[in-house]
Amino acid sequence: MTAIEAAPRGAAILIRDYDRADRRAFAAGVADAARRAGLHVLVARDARLAADIGACGVHLPEALSSQAPPLKRRGLIVSIAAHSPAALRRAAAMGADAALLSPVFVTQSHPEAEGLGVLRAAACAARTGAPVFALGGIDHRYARRLIGTGFAGVAAISGFHPH
Repeated sequence: MTAIEAAPRGAAILIRDYDRADRRAFAAGVADAARRAGLHVLVARDARLAADIGACGVHLPEALSSQAPPLKRRGLIVSIAAHSPAALRRAAAMGADAALLSPVFVTQSHPEAEGLGVLRAAACAARTGAPVFALGGIDHRYARRLIGTGFAGVAAISGFHPH
């Protein structure tokens, strides 16, 4: 099952494949399939590509959070990566529509990073003032542990299959 097939209607797909030689064609194909499935599409770090494929928004790395206001003025949804409480506050101050807080749990994509854990991550998210999505080590078991903690939802890079 692909991520598009597994995602519930109304969810968002974030295109992050930075190093693909065929990124533009790949992104256009993903965007078309996602829209047919009733999903929203955001493109990481590339507002021009987002506009070209008709994506509704852009996801910014933490270091590029200052780009959020001009992107918002262009009518794009903006999500920002955050790895600390200070980064969450910056994301909210920049007017982000959402922040992705990571890593909440230990994750294979960044094995050297210590997970924040449910309580610490939820406390950070509660003080943000913008919707916060949990990212990092999320699978169906860990997603259940986050229910009722104040997160707007979960984000997953791979391996998440809701049961």
